[in-house]
Amino acid sequence: MVVNLETSYIPDRRRSEGKYLVINKIHETWQSLTELEEHDIDHFDQIFEVYKNTDVYRNLLRLATGLDSLVLGRLEVLDDIKASITSAKLAKVSGRILNKLFDSSLQIATRIRDSTEISKGITSLGELAVKTAEEKAGLDEKKNVLLIGTGETAAMVAKSLNAKDKKFSVTSMTIERATGFSKILGGTPIDFEDALSTLDKFNIIIVATTADYHFINHHRIKRVMEKKKTGTLMLDISSPRAVEDKVSTFPGIKLMFRDQFDEMYEEYLSASKAKVPAVEKMLSKEIPILEETMKQLKPEPIVEDVSANTDLFRMKELKKALAQLGETDENKIKIIDDLTKAIAEGLVSTPVSNSKKASEQDNS
Repeated sequence: MVVNLETSYIPDRRRSEGKYLVINKIHETWQSLTELEEHDIDHFDQIFEVYKNTDVYRNLLRLATGLDSLVLGRLEVLDDIKASITSAKLAKVSGRILNKLFDSSLQIATRIRDSTEISKGITSLGELAVKTAEEKAGLDEKKNVLLIGTGETAAMVAKSLNAKDKKFSVTSMTIERATGFSKILGGTPIDFEDALSTLDKFNIIIVATTADYHFINHHRIKRVMEKKKTGTLMLDISSPRAVEDKVSTFPGIKLMFRDQFDEMYEEYLSASKAKVPAVEKMLSKEIPILEETMKQLKPEPIVEDVSANTDLFRMKELKKALAQLGETDENKIKIIDDLTKAIAEGLVSTPVSNSKKASEQDNS
């Protein structure tokens, strides 16, 4: 979510004249910080959104309050925004205006969340599964937990287990998926066939996959489960079901399916949706205040940043050009240096002048 700084004619960003557009700088940064497939990189324009003016404040506040999150009111969204701006500050890549925008938005969002309690009782399907496991089997240190699956729902389960500081094992159809999942979301990766052959070692088994067949059936786990002496809670929150109903006939097995969780989940969603009007009413009052607060910020620091960045870019390109020319004559180098400096200062002089006029108007 950014303010679009390209205000006049905007060339195609893929062409040479569009090389230095702000959106390209964002693209380069985004690509350098993530591991993306070429397909995702090529479709950057389709997933990147640009907001201008009041829409910037509205969208940021809706996201921070949880109105636009995947799970309505989800508190982790607010934590993610806090972490992002904190990282930006530490890296010194966010300026005074961006810091003010995020700090103010986070304060407003926190106040609205506390007032409306939109975050209270909110849970994802994964969190609901972990909560059920805790209530029915307990999550003490003696309980061994196995998570089967590496998709979105499994990720929610993993985050919930991490929030409770509960260690768990994770498996998938391939060990590579399980290993990749564990690097990001925790858990100890285990080979799928090894997991099935030691299924009796686990007290809680949460299955969260998108398989279209019963890959855990009675016959497949009969040898290991029929000798099991302790109880096992198996929660299948997959859609469609991944566990055969007959598995529940093993001694000590308590099996629950997605259908039961969906009913409980709908109750949570209904309760949270009832709070939406109150959140939107508070937002409608806060957005104009935030907008006015941002307008009062003086523009000089931005211009100073632009001037500094322009000179750094000038020096970089000058050094590159001199190397290509092979120029060593100090007098000629000084002439070229003075020329590029004059051009850079000339380009920046207009916004500097406008900035001072704007500042004088604000102070009058």
